Amino acid sequence: MSELDLLDHAWWEITGRCQLTCRHCYAASGPDRSHGTMTVSDWYRVITQTRASGATMGQFIGGEPTLHPALPELVRHALDMGMEVEIYTNLVHVTPVMWETFRLPGVRLATSYYSDQADEHRTITRRPSLRATTKNIARAREFGIPLRAGVINVLHRQRVGQAAAVLELLGVSDIGYDDLREVGRGIRESGPGIGQLCGNCGDRQVAISPTGEVWPCVFARWLPAGDVHRSSLPAILVSETFGQIMSDLRREFGERPACSPKKPCRPDPCSPDCSPSCRPQRNCRPTDNCAPNYACGPCAPKDQNCNPVRNCNPNKCHPTDKQGST
Repeated sequence: MSELDLLDHAWWEITGRCQLTCRHCYAASGPDRSHGTMTVSDWYRVITQTRASGATMGQFIGGEPTLHPALPELVRHALDMGMEVEIYTNLVHVTPVMWETFRLPGVRLATSYYSDQADEHRTITRRPSLRATTKNIARAREFGIPLRAGVINVLHRQRVGQAAAVLELLGVSDIGYDDLREVGRGIRESGPGIGQLCGNCGDRQVAISPTGEVWPCVFARWLPAGDVHRSSLPAILVSETFGQIMSDLRREFGERPACSPKKPCRPDPCSPDCSPSCRPQRNCRPTDNCAPNYACGPCAPKDQNCNPVRNCNPNKCHPTDKQGST
């Protein structure tokens, strides 16, 4: 099916609508947002062009992608194109039709998890969501659906270690950690900029928005490279505009200091983090030097690539670390 060799992975941001209004949401999504200007036919075309550009993995994101009525048929179309599919969902409400979609061969799930305490979780998502998400994670595990989860550090002294421990008890083995990125509602001090990016933006990956904009990454929303309403995705990927964006990014990333204990790499380029990862863990290439990504709390040790290493015991964490201190 592939005609070109431009992509490995794409984010399809099919909606801005979400039941939650998470205080850190990079897309600033919520109940009052729409599905954008992309029609179902537009998404069919973009998914086909994504595969034709070489991608073998696509991730449906939002907003909350399960709120888009066409998600089941779009997932099936991507599978028919020979792609693997990941659905990044908050797992707050899953209908029988969605469970059927989740259980299709070639589909995996990703979700976010913030705390083991309902009040703290609610402070972040701004809705009493912990119970529903926990229940649906357990059900996904019962069905044998591949699922990864990420814990994102949003609050001071957040119970991230305890959240990861709950995920382990639920049988989730693919657990990642990420710090808040200052994009969308996540803006605190620095705001959107190169410092919020991992360094892999646009490197054989691309994001398409609900309005048809093409970005090198879902976090690089201030860098539109084109619009799929006006041009095909392959044409955008080989355009002068996209090339200039990539050239500027490589120059900026090349000036970054090397990793060191005093300058930890965040966000991790291959982490299965709480927001859409820059490259899904299973899709990492050998040249990415991807280490196992895990965090049992802020005390998690780091390997030489600045990735959390899955070898720490929550019971051995320093008492202040076990409370989620950073």
